[in-house]
Amino acid sequence: MFKLARKWWKYMTAKLTGSFNERADPKVQLEQAISEAQSQHKRLKEQATNVIAGQKQAEIRLNGKMTELEKLNANARQALIMAADAQTSGDAGKATQYTNAAETIAGQLIQVERDVESLKSMVLESTEAADAAKAAVMQNSRLLQERIAEKSKLVSQLEQAKMQEEMNVAMDQLNETVGDDVPTLKEVEEKIQVRYAKAKAASELTEASVESRVLEVEQATANVEAQGRLSELRAELGLDSGTQATPTVEGGTT
Repeated sequence: MFKLARKWWKYMTAKLTGSFNERADPKVQLEQAISEAQSQHKRLKEQATNVIAGQKQAEIRLNGKMTELEKLNANARQALIMAADAQTSGDAGKATQYTNAAETIAGQLIQVERDVESLKSMVLESTEAADAAKAAVMQNSRLLQERIAEKSKLVSQLEQAKMQEEMNVAMDQLNETVGDDVPTLKEVEEKIQVRYAKAKAASELTEASVESRVLEVEQATANVEAQGRLSELRAELGLDSGTQATPTVEGGTT
């Protein structure tokens, strides 16, 4: 029963994740990915800072132990010298005291030397860890910059894809009927072409009729001028419109 419920849960999770990824805005997802990468880089820097700080603290402690070691060495030598001087001067009590002090200092010296060796190993390890942390931060910073640059490229491609999708939709609308009451641009274009052709034909007919009338006017004008010229010629010849010339017959009388 538990296995079945677990399988069902995984199935529903995968289904919901798939539906979410299909509907999610890629631009928003890119912003989320970059934001997460930046947060991860910030955490890495904080961890590296702690590692480097540990290395610095180890160095400070080592330097302090080295200073203490030098001081103990100097004190041990001085105690031995003072014990020898007291022995030479016949003061056995002081000689014993200085010798005991030298032995105590020697014990402290041994412990500090052990601390120094331990701190040297710690500094060496922490230095290696700090170098590795620095390298990791530098590498992650470079990867982050590459992701940011890739994000800009992907956003540009996404905008181009959206524009192409809108163009595809627009082109489909040019060739497909949107609805019963909405004609396509192709249909409107054909309708306009039909109206233009009819208007052009009517215009040509009108132009032909006007030209015919002008020709008639020109012909009438020419006829009037011709009749006027004939009237002038008749007047010159004495041929009025109301009289007729009497023919002359040779060798006889009328």
